[in-house]
Amino acid sequence: MSDDDFVVASLGKRTFPSPLGLRRYVPDEARALIDSDFLEGEGPHPQSFEMAGAREQIYFDPSKSKAAIVTCGGLCPGLNNVIRGLYYALSDNYGVPEVLGVRNGYLGLTGRGEAPIRLTAEMVASIHHQGGSILGTSRGPQDPGEMLDYLSSLGVNLLFTIGGDGTQRGSHALAKEALKRGTQLSVVGIPKTIDNDIGYCFMTFGFMSAVSEAERVIDRAHVEAKSVSRGVGLVKLMGRHSGFIAAASTIDSGEVNFTLIPEEPTELEGDSGLLAKLERRLDLRDHAVIVVAEGAGEGLVTHGATGLDASGNARLADIGLFLRDRICSHFEKLGKRVGMKYFDPSYYIRSVQANAFDSLLTERFSRHAANAALAGKTDVLVGYWNGRIVHVPLATSIAHPRTLSTDSEMWAAVRAITGQEKW
Repeated sequence: MSDDDFVVASLGKRTFPSPLGLRRYVPDEARALIDSDFLEGEGPHPQSFEMAGAREQIYFDPSKSKAAIVTCGGLCPGLNNVIRGLYYALSDNYGVPEVLGVRNGYLGLTGRGEAPIRLTAEMVASIHHQGGSILGTSRGPQDPGEMLDYLSSLGVNLLFTIGGDGTQRGSHALAKEALKRGTQLSVVGIPKTIDNDIGYCFMTFGFMSAVSEAERVIDRAHVEAKSVSRGVGLVKLMGRHSGFIAAASTIDSGEVNFTLIPEEPTELEGDSGLLAKLERRLDLRDHAVIVVAEGAGEGLVTHGATGLDASGNARLADIGLFLRDRICSHFEKLGKRVGMKYFDPSYYIRSVQANAFDSLLTERFSRHAANAALAGKTDVLVGYWNGRIVHVPLATSIAHPRTLSTDSEMWAAVRAITGQEKW
């Protein structure tokens, strides 16, 4: 990576004084270190992100601006919080006269979907107490040229895209098309996913709320497993390519004995495989709880889903159902039948309202996204890095999806809590 990978695109010189009336503004020269730890005098100077925050001079005249908000992909706790936060930041703080809510994801930016709605204070007043998105959502890419034409026809110059990796790829394509045409459109992405796998963002909104709900399910699985002889509580959680939900909810619960994630190969057979370890655990303790991320155990399931989903991701065979059946058949052959209880709370944990942590995080994302857009920043994601909100170029973020390092403190905590290595 070079320093150029962290340069944020801007539409031009800012000439309008900010209407926010703050005592302190953030200059573009303010940076946040990418690596917070380094040795003085060793190697080149540390790389850094541009700090988010209100600029003293802004690019767009708020009174002549028009904003649009779109939510894409799967549901996530906090979507309505971001919509609400953006509306108030744009309307009340900056005085943008019109904020549109795009219906049903990127489809609503093609002219072939439902027309956008004009958001009002009354409409958004209490939506932060609800799960889901009042705007609706959809999956799948749309043609960036078609979306740009439609945005231009609406007179929109500020676009906020709330979504995960696929959404931000679409944002990047749209921003590039606007820059190529010379269209004055600021495109600012806000990272949304319970998988917590957005590049250069330590924490996406919705993740902690989902973890809290997953922990409740794990506790129920633990109760079920302890209530029968040789009880097994198996919980499948989301996480196609990253094991953050599985790992964090394992730590949160403290009742998990085996955690399987995509980043760590899963062995079933042999003395060091899951089945043998589970047998030893049940013989000694008479119950066990297993948490598996949906993307774990690649190669174990040789039948099931094929092709691509609407977002262009490879469809995954169901590792949860596979493990359930494989474990049951293994112990039946041994004459040591287990009391299997299987839980798949995938949609449940993503449709709840945001908890306190995510409510605070969504407020920061919303406010700083509005600041970035009015300052003329574009092709950018507002990320959470080392406790700060920063500007991450979209091309850099989507090129480096985040996964859970098996050398990380989080995975070390999982191994310590579960003790899964010792069995």
